[in-house]
Amino acid sequence: MRAAKIILSVTGILAAGAVGQRVSAQTDVPGKRIVIAARTVFDGRGGVLHDTRIVIEGSKIVAIDAKAGPVDYDLGGLTVMPGWIDAHAHITWIFGKDGKNAGMGGTSQEDTYKAASNAWVTLMAGFTTIQSPGSPNDIPLRDAIAKGMLPGPRILTAAEPLIGRGEQSGTPEEIRAFVRKQKDAGADIIKIFASQSIRQGGAVTLSQEQLGAACDEAKKQGLRTLVHAYKDAVRAATIAGCTEIEHGTLATDDDLKLMAEKGTYLDPQAGLIIENYLLHKEQYVGTPGYTAEGFAAMEKILPMNYELVQHAMKTPGLKVVFGTDAVAGAHGRNAEEFIDRVRDCGVDPMKAMVSANSLGAEAMRLGDQIGSIAPGLQADIIALDGDPLKDITAVRRVVFVMKGGTVYKNAARSAIPVYAGVQP
Repeated sequence: MRAAKIILSVTGILAAGAVGQRVSAQTDVPGKRIVIAARTVFDGRGGVLHDTRIVIEGSKIVAIDAKAGPVDYDLGGLTVMPGWIDAHAHITWIFGKDGKNAGMGGTSQEDTYKAASNAWVTLMAGFTTIQSPGSPNDIPLRDAIAKGMLPGPRILTAAEPLIGRGEQSGTPEEIRAFVRKQKDAGADIIKIFASQSIRQGGAVTLSQEQLGAACDEAKKQGLRTLVHAYKDAVRAATIAGCTEIEHGTLATDDDLKLMAEKGTYLDPQAGLIIENYLLHKEQYVGTPGYTAEGFAAMEKILPMNYELVQHAMKTPGLKVVFGTDAVAGAHGRNAEEFIDRVRDCGVDPMKAMVSANSLGAEAMRLGDQIGSIAPGLQADIIALDGDPLKDITAVRRVVFVMKGGTVYKNAARSAIPVYAGVQP
């Protein structure tokens, strides 16, 4: 029965995408040359270009040439940069018919439409690529977007996560088999829960041997590992050679230094996830994993997250990427995490931008494809009404979104609508 429901869900995704597909077919011109004029361009690597033009052919940037023309979009007066990358979001996580948290296991047509809506609002917020670890439901959505059936960000996802349950998680050989199974199921990454939720104390849930087996097998299969880890699990995952630590609250300075030495990426959350939970408390409390006690703990955890980000940014050589852990209620508001990092944690605004551009792409092993504005890379380009280096709240004002050479949003009053892509 469940399999039948999932098939129905996939059918719903394809049906929902038909409208977007028809609009795209009418307005997009494959291989068309597009020239964007911009006064201020963040290149995604920490550099700033002035008074230049970006030349696009098909899905890729082919040149940065101040004399190129004719101009199709004049984005003067705006801040132009690569589309953002969210290293950790749960794109199929929704609220159910009763308004309560339904997680990311929905199988009805209505659930599918909600997931498709999550993808749309995330793209409209300027996020052209996301990593969504932990649900088989992500895979058909990922594939529908990749085929052009639905508008949304590029999605990299895990199929089924490895849940840490001590010996119940299996022997090292059984864990290796589990990793291979996820690759066969179409996973881009392997998600591992190596500790409890911080709401439950964050205790370690996998042995060093189990973690080592999971991360080693993933490497053999050519996959990266994202490890949900708090406290002692941070060091354990780093020693195991895992790729990226998610969350990391209560990691020590020594843990952070070890991560830097090993080249392990850190994806902390400064504020959005807990702020979202508190904002939607009535919709979460009482659903699996969310208790009144857990919510009381969250209010104490928020300043701990600020402290982690502050210490992480001061750790020489530590690669800190941008991830929101966006769940139901947070989709489309992913950029609030920038504000939390800059306002509450003192992160330099340009470093915050780079963490969601070239550094995020590097962590995903996609640095030669996305994350920067440079010839040969995908034409993922957004524009903000304002300068985030002077006012970080400008990240809320995304007025132009191009992904892979197709314009999905053009609310910039100065933009010339010669190439009219899909409009919101």
